[in-house]
Amino acid sequence: MKNLSILGRILFALPFGIFGLNHFLMVDFFTGMLTSFIPGTGFTVLLTGILLIAASLSIIFRKFVRIACLLLAALLLIFILTIHVPGLVEQGETAQMAMMQLLKDTALMGGALIIASLYEPEYNKNKK
Repeated sequence: MKNLSILGRILFALPFGIFGLNHFLMVDFFTGMLTSFIPGTGFTVLLTGILLIAASLSIIFRKFVRIACLLLAALLLIFILTIHVPGLVEQGETAQMAMMQLLKDTALMGGALIIASLYEPEYNKNKK
């Protein structure tokens, strides 16, 4: 069962690392997804890529997993509220894509919260 947990944790974290790398490789694409009220454009895309890669590495190497997953869930909520929900008011294919991305990020946020609940803070482990 432990091997299954390790595999699941790694499979959950890998896409975030890939998404983070894509933020560096496709800056123009992700900048086009930003709504007008999100500041920083290119800087925001690169910062988000760094955060996604950091969360992925933290989860894979089991360092600060709880805080990484909680922050990842918060980041996904920001994506949902600032990118996907405004995309729902568009017409046609854009709204359909926004709905699929919203559902994907909602599921990933749920997974991050489940993983966060399984890992207690590091300072509690030292007290036992």
